[in-house]
Amino acid sequence: MIQYNPKAWLSLIFHSYSRFVMRTLLPSLVFMALFTLVVCYVILEVIHPDKEEFTSTTALHSLLGVVLGLFLVFRVNSAYDRWWEGRKLWGSMVNSTRNFALKLSAYLPAADGENRNWFAAMIANFVYASKEHLRGGVLMEELEIPEATIKEKIREARHKPNIIAGLMYARVNKLYREGRLTGEQFFVLDKELKEFIDIIGACERIKNTPIPYSYSMYIKKFVFTYVITLPFGFVTTFKYLTIAAVLLITFVLLSVELISEEIEDPFGKDVNDLPTDELAGKIKENIREILS
Repeated sequence: MIQYNPKAWLSLIFHSYSRFVMRTLLPSLVFMALFTLVVCYVILEVIHPDKEEFTSTTALHSLLGVVLGLFLVFRVNSAYDRWWEGRKLWGSMVNSTRNFALKLSAYLPAADGENRNWFAAMIANFVYASKEHLRGGVLMEELEIPEATIKEKIREARHKPNIIAGLMYARVNKLYREGRLTGEQFFVLDKELKEFIDIIGACERIKNTPIPYSYSMYIKKFVFTYVITLPFGFVTTFKYLTIAAVLLITFVLLSVELISEEIEDPFGKDVNDLPTDELAGKIKENIREILS
């Protein structure tokens, strides 16, 4: 995720991300430039609109632009809602892991280094596993497995966050059965662990429920139809300057759609995705400090 100063206009205008967007859209812009050039040449040099009484008009595109603008506003808002909900869920992940660690630290004796270290490692493992699970695959080298007996169990699991949470449930239950936790303490810790599963489940809902196909498809069709017909509306008014006008409008419309596509799945590694790597690292540091 990019860190930036919203008041620094020049740095925002000339930021490297703008160059990334330009490179991504370059094929489309080149196509539109060539297409517009051909349209302008045929109409201006072959048809001769002054002789054939052919006159283009921007009235239709002005009306369609209002409708397209409403569609794009809804598109961006929908994508941003998904991004912001993901950020709130990871904020809850930070709070829930801290609460769980703080309560464990209060309940466990200071001399019980074994259980403190075990939970410190497994809480961090759950966060790292959740982060990579949302990206399609967990990196085992990021996990610190406190016991060799459970390493293979985690490796073979299809849903590693579930397995790690289950191991923590089992450990808490073991402490309760051994009399190291009271019934009230066990109930409190159970509630905190349940929050872990609720968070990863909500993240999976965002990840596995994309924008409806028909809506995304028709937005792209609408944008394509709008920009591909722009040269015919501008040509007799702007002449060959139509090329510049069409490229500017195309760049703006496609940039909005590109940004929406990027932020609607906030858990990846794109420039505007959530900083889950940094959040996982901070959670790990916090947990170690609490339980050390």
